[in-house]
Amino acid sequence: MTVLTVLLVGSLGLGAYLWVTTTRWQAHSAAWEDEARGYADRVASLDAELEATDAELLAAREQLATATARITDLANEKAQLGDENVASQQYLDYQRRVSEAAGVVTTALGDCVDAQSQLITYLEDRGSYDAKDLDRFASDVETLCRQASEANDQLEQELAQ
Repeated sequence: MTVLTVLLVGSLGLGAYLWVTTTRWQAHSAAWEDEARGYADRVASLDAELEATDAELLAAREQLATATARITDLANEKAQLGDENVASQQYLDYQRRVSEAAGVVTTALGDCVDAQSQLITYLEDRGSYDAKDLDRFASDVETLCRQASEANDQLEQELAQ
């Protein structure tokens, strides 16, 4: 009888231990599941940000191509003006100014594209970087691209004269 009592108490103790362990495991599992859902939502958000940044990068490249084509068109129009000697000298001076300005615009837009590419790389691994640093870098990239766009606008105004 004593043996049965000891076995019964042992079985009850083991059952209680297994019940407590199972309950804790279920709570732990639910917490992990919630965290996984949070990460899935964050990944979806980052994918949307990445798509937006890709669209900006494509727009910057298209703007660069448009600016280059416009520079070429305007340079050709300007070259046809005036007396042959004066036109030649004007053309050379104009080409020099336009080339310098185009170089500035090309460099600025290239820097913008490079910075956006770097931002995309950072956003793809957002967990490895401080959120404030990423936001600051994104703001810096936006400023850089805005300055490049303004330089392009100034160049187009110069070419329109």
